[in-house]
Amino acid sequence: MGGVLLVYAVLLLLLWGYARRHPETAAMKDALRLLPDLLRLLRRLLADRTLGAGVRIRLALLLAYLLSPIDLVPDFVPVIGYADDVIIVALVLRSVIARAGEDAVRRHWPGTPEGLQLILRLAGLGAPR
Repeated sequence: MGGVLLVYAVLLLLLWGYARRHPETAAMKDALRLLPDLLRLLRRLLADRTLGAGVRIRLALLLAYLLSPIDLVPDFVPVIGYADDVIIVALVLRSVIARAGEDAVRRHWPGTPEGLQLILRLAGLGAPR
């Protein structure tokens, strides 16, 4: 039990450090406004049979995590409570875009061009075309 708590504490410290070094990734106000569009994007990508099974499995796991009431870090913890969700979404999006391609994300994006730009930036890409 002590080992699990130690690993959890180290994970919290790493998340906190990442959120401090990369404040653009943890722009919570913008990320929360995009949540409905992001969930629709994930659902559309998940339904796209042209994407590989590995991509769809990642998306299904991400959706399950986002919809689950159980969180890696509880949301009431200042800064990292929501930042963990943003960081996990960013990491999965980077992986999905690397496998499926940026065009798939553009094709399925339901929101505004500004929202797409923020999602691509969150995924580690530069300015969109």
